[in-house]
Amino acid sequence: MAWLDRYIHPIDPPIDLSIDHRASRTPQLFVVDGHLSSPSTPRRSMAILAAVSSASDKTKALAAKKAALKGVNGQKSRKIRTSTTFNRPKTLKLARKPKYQRKSVNHVVRLDQYKVLKAPLNTESAMKKIEENNTLVFLVDVKANKRQIKDALKKMYDVTALKVNTLIRPDGNKKAYIKLTADVDALDVANKIGFI
Repeated sequence: MAWLDRYIHPIDPPIDLSIDHRASRTPQLFVVDGHLSSPSTPRRSMAILAAVSSASDKTKALAAKKAALKGVNGQKSRKIRTSTTFNRPKTLKLARKPKYQRKSVNHVVRLDQYKVLKAPLNTESAMKKIEENNTLVFLVDVKANKRQIKDALKKMYDVTALKVNTLIRPDGNKKAYIKLTADVDALDVANKIGFI
């Protein structure tokens, strides 16, 4: 009767229930639902066991019913917030996968080396810069920056510029003073270009 072990815990060593306990001088004690009881007859003990088992089955069934009605979604644990600020979650941004080209022909390069350097200046002050400061003077595109001017000079004449100074003249053109490195003579480059 292993199923009875859940409900009856004998204090003394277990005895056979078929023996009449009235004959013994020391009554056998049982713990039933937390209370001591001494069944007078095996029939009475069986009745007690049946009542205990039915009561426990009923409580089990009620507990199961309550749990089923409550459900698992109702048991929420609140997250502890440690910051006073709130940031919305970053949503997923997928890369574009266009079905067709929005432009049939790509735009021509807006500023290549031929558009950056318009023309060299050979005025008297520009010639003085070439002779004394190792500096070439060019008219350049208004939208060209110093890095683009330096790269255009390297591509066109294979000359490395040390630094570039620019200004926009009153007539709206941009003028660039391109100082060359010490190993290159600006006069030789001017002769090579052909404006001297």
